[in-house]
Amino acid sequence: MEKQQGQLVRSLSLGAATILVVSSVIGSGVYKKVGPMSEQLMSPDLVLVAWVLAGIISLCGALSNAEIAGMLADSGGEYVYFRKIYGKFMAFIWGWTTFAVIKTGAIAGIAYVFTQSLNAMVPLPHLPESIENIEFLVFKPFENAGVKAVCMLLILALTLLNARGLRGGAGLSTWITRFVILSLGLIVISGLFFGGGSFENFRTPSVNFVLRDWSDFTFIKALFAALLAAFWAYEGWNTVGFLGGEIKNPHRNLPLALGAGLLIIMGAYALVNFTYLYVMPIDEIIRVQQDQNEIAAIAVIRYFAGPTGVTLISLIILITTLGCTNATILMPPRVYYAMARDGLFFKRAAEIHPKYHTPNPALWMQGVWACLLVLSGTFDQLTDMLIFAAFFFYGATAFGVFIMRIREPETERPYRVWGYPIVPALFVLFCVALIVITCINSPREAGLGVVLMLTGVPFYFWWTRGR
Repeated sequence: MEKQQGQLVRSLSLGAATILVVSSVIGSGVYKKVGPMSEQLMSPDLVLVAWVLAGIISLCGALSNAEIAGMLADSGGEYVYFRKIYGKFMAFIWGWTTFAVIKTGAIAGIAYVFTQSLNAMVPLPHLPESIENIEFLVFKPFENAGVKAVCMLLILALTLLNARGLRGGAGLSTWITRFVILSLGLIVISGLFFGGGSFENFRTPSVNFVLRDWSDFTFIKALFAALLAAFWAYEGWNTVGFLGGEIKNPHRNLPLALGAGLLIIMGAYALVNFTYLYVMPIDEIIRVQQDQNEIAAIAVIRYFAGPTGVTLISLIILITTLGCTNATILMPPRVYYAMARDGLFFKRAAEIHPKYHTPNPALWMQGVWACLLVLSGTFDQLTDMLIFAAFFFYGATAFGVFIMRIREPETERPYRVWGYPIVPALFVLFCVALIVITCINSPREAGLGVVLMLTGVPFYFWWTRGR
């Protein structure tokens, strides 16, 4: 008897798509990444410049992505775009990398911060030190065992929620995003008016700060390392494109959702991180960064609000990262579904649940692999690895704008990238620079990212054999 097959349904409005952009981006980075950025740049004004610069660059990428998304809106996002622009092999490598590191790494990283925040409220258990220090290749899978166990339980629980229907997952993201925006506003107001901070904190660099020219390569490396951290906080803006087959009027609403969502995020990040640097001296923030189980936002709130404030901010981070983990789990399986329909992924990933209209096998494949990545490393290792991989493909999407303008000049474009050709060209050049400097600054994370990307090559030849 043939198995009954469901289908994807266009049910998301412009407002819902914009909410999903915001909810899939605002997660752990706004609370966590001011620490490594401060450690790299050692000057509050430079840290804020890096946040704004990362936002502007991400917006250039989103504007470039929006032109392609408007032309080729369908479930699968960049997989659909790359298949049209570069052919099946490039599309497959992007989709495989999304599965192997980019989105599964993002799920693991965000869920990790959720559990770190829970750990700040209720200390989670550890295994004996002799077990936690066991090393497998370059990993310590049992380090922070309690944190990692809860992290994996969260991933599996949210995977189950999203397997029960798009409406439930999207509804959770909507309510959590509203809460997150209100909470970030509360952090800004309480920090600026009751935090006991001063502009002197914002104007005073670290005691170890050395003033360097912007053309100095040491400064450039530090700036790009800080941008790599900031980009984690902006990561996820493109994932709404994965739902192109489930958005109403996607050719119009997909580009609008990308632009509006990213502008909201940029404003929120600038205000919140200014508040951190206004309240707490940068040397204190750098000290917080040394403890891998501490979160900068919690340290800042503890600085002026004590244990009660810590409990409140921990709850806010729990709910925020819950929403972001949920949104990040919800969208990528549509990519694996599109690949499987083309015979370029595990066959079962092409199945849609007949009742819930969700790609359930793809959701569970993603959830299990994300749990294995949780075991593989710390939060910062995961995020550096995935950002390196992601920007290779972001640059390829932006370059695709030029290819499609030449190849199909008459094709209808519901949205044309603002500032063409300068905006997409600058974004492509930046992606190249980020990749090169990451290879210099973080060779281990870059190397792991490349290895995970290349593991897809034998699968591609296996799935295309005989064609």
